[in-house]
Amino acid sequence: MNAQETAPADTSNQEEVKVPENYGHQLGISFDMAQLVYNQVMNYRTGYEFGLDYYAKHDIFIVAEGGWGSSTENYSNLSYNSTNNFFRVGVNRSLLERMSPKDWDMMFIGLRYGMAFINRSAASYQYTDSLWGNSTGVVPSAQLTAYWFEVCAGMKVEIYKGFALGYTIRGRFLLNTSLMNELAPQYIAGYGRGDKSTVFDFNCYLSYNLRWKPEGKKKS
Repeated sequence: MNAQETAPADTSNQEEVKVPENYGHQLGISFDMAQLVYNQVMNYRTGYEFGLDYYAKHDIFIVAEGGWGSSTENYSNLSYNSTNNFFRVGVNRSLLERMSPKDWDMMFIGLRYGMAFINRSAASYQYTDSLWGNSTGVVPSAQLTAYWFEVCAGMKVEIYKGFALGYTIRGRFLLNTSLMNELAPQYIAGYGRGDKSTVFDFNCYLSYNLRWKPEGKKKS
């Protein structure tokens, strides 16, 4: 073996190579279509939800969600309504390894922290007692704040050039259960039943995903 064969290759004059990082960038904008169904089936409530998710790195997506809604309680012995807006922030972790830069399908698990800001109207009530007779009254209006923690799982599949369908199953756990010591709203948009400390929910999203190439980095 001669010296020419064992000498290290001279790479000083090689061309600089652009290397992709994290397979590019993606920002997903989504709308929860399940809420439209809920609004028709459950006529005492309305709710609308939107979401953003940004591909951060490797298998992690940063998520921000928000929306608004209202509910009406209108029984013979109790009547009031409430409105609220909400936001949720958290992360999703994809469970599928990406096969190529164009592969954005995913199954995921995630965590969220949510808050809702609620305006509840004054509530009129009445009740009948065989001994003391009928009684009526008014519970004053109130501004309430609900906050909760949730775990979720779901999937997202591209159907056509940036458009994707997906679903999310969620378990939510109210952190300030003292909210239920007052007259809790029947429905809190972004959370669910206001008189429950644990609720489960299902979302079905249509999303459009904006994508752009990563900035190249130099490799000598």
